[in-house]
Order: sequence, then structure tokens, then C-alpha cells
Amino acid sequence: MVQELLRAHASVRKYKDYSLSREEVSELVKTAQHAASSHFVQAYSVIWVTDVEKKEELGRLSRNPKQFETAGAALLLCADFHRLQVAGQIHDTKIEMDTTENVLVGTVDVALFAQNLVIAAESKGFGICYIGGVRNEPEEISRLFDLPEGVFPLFAITLGVPDQENEVKPRLPVEAILHENIYDSSKYETLLKEYDQTMEEYYASRGSNQKVANWTKQMADFLESPRRPHMAKFLASKGFQLK
Repeated sequence: MVQELLRAHASVRKYKDYSLSREEVSELVKTAQHAASSHFVQAYSVIWVTDVEKKEELGRLSRNPKQFETAGAALLLCADFHRLQVAGQIHDTKIEMDTTENVLVGTVDVALFAQNLVIAAESKGFGICYIGGVRNEPEEISRLFDLPEGVFPLFAITLGVPDQENEVKPRLPVEAILHENIYDSSKYETLLKEYDQTMEEYYASRGSNQKVANWTKQMADFLESPRRPHMAKFLASKGFQLK
């Protein structure tokens, strides 16, 4: 049952007219908190955006306004070392948060927390969509939600009762992901050509937004140039010098 739920995941971008209650959101967050956390630092915080104007602005700044319009709940997920600073102050200790390792720890903590939340939401019949576009304007989003030093936004999640669902995208073959004892790149040329064919058939036959495309060309175009180079300067402004 759990495996079937996980394999059925697809992003939902249009929702029915239903707003999640405080009890529902709190229950999802409580469940998500039981994700693994490196050294139990629990370096995450969630901003539940209930203010209509703030939600609209978050959509605009994320360059995904339509995904927020019908959402039954909008959540901004942040890596959070400010709370850990307070923990250190209780013991007259200044914590060293501005390391590359801590940025990785916070990012992983948020991702694990978020995936727990998503699985819990989908198990209750809700649909979700991750919004990485939050990192397009992290400074303005930080000001919008009064994020202090030590806290930086990673992505948002919209969720609600699905009004329009997408087909599940075929994933890479297991053989492309799973290596045994050594990393074997010799298999990629064959496997990726086969996967391109699978994706071309998927894009051509899916119910909406049909197009001619394959995975390797999309990735080549996507990663040809640096993405969001402003993030290094932004993280430094939030106290992370990446030592």
C-alpha cells in the first residue's frame, strides 16, 4: 500500500475549493517532524501562509502565481539555524552555523521533513506541488516573512484537494540509479537512449501539455548555464559564509 502510494506521486497544480483547517495542517506538520534529522538538530521551520496578500506575493516572487491561486494551503519551508542560536544562548554558547556542512545539514533536514509531509498529505487524498521558484527571489521572500539571520527559504509546497491530476512521469530505470560495489558509468549511454525513447512516448501521449521532448536534451538545456548564482551572496547575507 505504501509503495503504491509513493509510486503514484505526480505534481498537482490545480485544486478544488477547499482550505485545509488548522487541525489538518498541524497534524501534517506533526507527522513530518518524525523524519530523520542529522544529530537531531531539526533545522527546519515552516511558514503557513494564510494571509491572502502574502500568498499572492509569494506566488509572484516564486514566478508560479497560478499554483498558489487555488491551493488549500501554502507552506514556505526554510532551513533554520536561528532556533539553534537561541539554544546556544541558553548555555552562553555562540554556535558556529556558517559552514558548508551546516547548509547541507539544514537542506537535507528540510527535504526529509518535506517528503514526510507530502507522503502524509497524499495518504489523506491531498495533492501537492513543490515550488523551487522560491529561490528566484530569496531576499524579497525573506523580507516578506521576516526571516531572521540563520533562516533561509528553500522551497514552498502547495497542497489541496486535486481538481486536475497529471499522469505519473516515468522515472529513470532502476539500473541507471542502482550501482553495485562500484560506480559504473559505462551503462549510461545505452540506458539513457532507452529512457529518452520512453520519455518521448510519454510527452507525446499524455493527457495535457503534449510536446516533443526527451530527458537528456531537457537536462542538457537546463544545466548548460549556472542557475540562481545569486544564492551564494544571499546565503552570506543570512550569516552563512560557507566555511
